[in-house]
Amino acid sequence: MTSTFTVPQVAVSKRRNGATPLTMITAYDEPSARFVDAAGAELLLVGDSVGNVVLGQKDTLGVTVEMMAHHIAAVARANPRGVIVGDLPWMSYHVSVEDSVRNAATLVRAGAHCVKLEGGKNRVEVISAITNAEIPVMGHLGLTPQSVLAMGGFKVQGKTEDAAQQLIDDALAIERAGAFAVVLEGIPDVVAKRITEALTIPTIGIGAGPDTDGQVLVFHDLLGLGNRTPPKFVRVYGQLGQAMTAALSEFVGDVRSGAFPSDAETYHAPKGSNLSE
Repeated sequence: MTSTFTVPQVAVSKRRNGATPLTMITAYDEPSARFVDAAGAELLLVGDSVGNVVLGQKDTLGVTVEMMAHHIAAVARANPRGVIVGDLPWMSYHVSVEDSVRNAATLVRAGAHCVKLEGGKNRVEVISAITNAEIPVMGHLGLTPQSVLAMGGFKVQGKTEDAAQQLIDDALAIERAGAFAVVLEGIPDVVAKRITEALTIPTIGIGAGPDTDGQVLVFHDLLGLGNRTPPKFVRVYGQLGQAMTAALSEFVGDVRSGAFPSDAETYHAPKGSNLSE
């Protein structure tokens, strides 16, 4: 990627119109954002998954707006060329429209180029209000992690015709409300395909099969940095956790054996100085 990617460019990136599939990868700090940017991803998602993969929480429900702003600001300091997507965390857009707009603005002030929120028809008023405040909104349907308690766990959604039609109706509703793209998570591939065909905005899949307009994965999952068995939909592209442990163990061993620091890694007194041992 040689130039800055923008929300309007994402909004028209439909594969059926000849667009290259979109790529989105999570980032939570300056180093991860730098690496994702170097890889050329068009979108960097500062996800509330920070709660699970960075902060060691069991789910995303403990993440706050302040925490999201903190991590978004760190990602923005990498000055990536892609679009920074900031997740609105649980209870930041559920109580009032005014609070929702204010919380979205907080994430934009921290460095996000747009915000993402979960839900369908029940979020139409909020999506409309945030977009009317000139803040682009990305939707999120299917397996919505903030609804883990209501869903009874992280379970595939849209497995019946009625449930599939509900997802299609929700997707059309949030498109009409002004969403510029929508994440489809944890749904059958045939349902994701039907939603993608029904929308004029792009779909970005995660556990939604190959027919969406783009794909997203969690940084730690695809690099082998997690502390859990990755979900079925994850392809692990590297075992960086093992490589990191090996490097750190080598350092520990060198310190204990006296091999580190060596003469080459030590500052010496200037020649002719009166410093003594």
